[in-house]
Amino acid sequence: MKRFNHIFLILFLGVFFFASCDDEAKEVELVPDGKNLVVFEATTQSATEVADGTEYKVLVKVKLQGPSTDKVEGDITVNVGYDETLTTAVEGTHFRLDNPSIVLKQSNNYLGLYEFTMITDGIVTPLAKSPLLYLTFSSATGAENVIASGKPIRITLNYACPSELQGSYSVVMVRDGTTTYTFQDNIIKTGVGTYRTSEVGHWIGGLGVGTNGYTFTDVCGVINVPEQNLVDYYSNKVYGNGPGTVDEETGVITISYTITFAAGDRVYECVYTPN
Repeated sequence: MKRFNHIFLILFLGVFFFASCDDEAKEVELVPDGKNLVVFEATTQSATEVADGTEYKVLVKVKLQGPSTDKVEGDITVNVGYDETLTTAVEGTHFRLDNPSIVLKQSNNYLGLYEFTMITDGIVTPLAKSPLLYLTFSSATGAENVIASGKPIRITLNYACPSELQGSYSVVMVRDGTTTYTFQDNIIKTGVGTYRTSEVGHWIGGLGVGTNGYTFTDVCGVINVPEQNLVDYYSNKVYGNGPGTVDEETGVITISYTITFAAGDRVYECVYTPN
């Protein structure tokens, strides 16, 4: 009986192996032999801009890949469009394709940047969901043995609220609900809705190593402290205890965060008042 089971298992695995090979062969056949593909370098990308009425240029990397790219001669013109079925972004409202094509030049090793426009005028933030744009290629001409890939790139269009929290603050901080500290902090802006304080924990003046302070983000008045290493140096973690807030009228920022320690984590409740 055991021998019969072993024979059955071998036959089953054999059928599965050949079926899998057949499926792989079918996938390979989708690309004609010897053809080179114009592709988007990534399958996904995101663009984050403040919804302030400005039009922003977004660049998408395009390249040529395949078995004989070194033998391709001449520049390649690639027509670009978008998948209307998959795309949730609205043309003319969220984006605009000013360029119907891109030229991949032989002199630049067939590397290129496709540019489209992200529109923010009329966008009221925060949005329930970020619009999605699926860019596609429709054709590639100008060189032999080159075709356009049928795979799109999904681009997430993130609209941020105007955020200008950088500046000097007077801070009242309570550690573990008992000990109170007061000090001055200078918050700098490091990106769209992203900031860095000059102080972290109760080591006022810094720890002498790493990058002073901690990073937090502001998304339409909601403050978050992403998990990060203490001053980007120690293995201790710094992370937020739920969303913080920004008072629209006074500009006061309230943040609660934790720093991990082997002897026990410590919680810091902070109120930042603009000077």
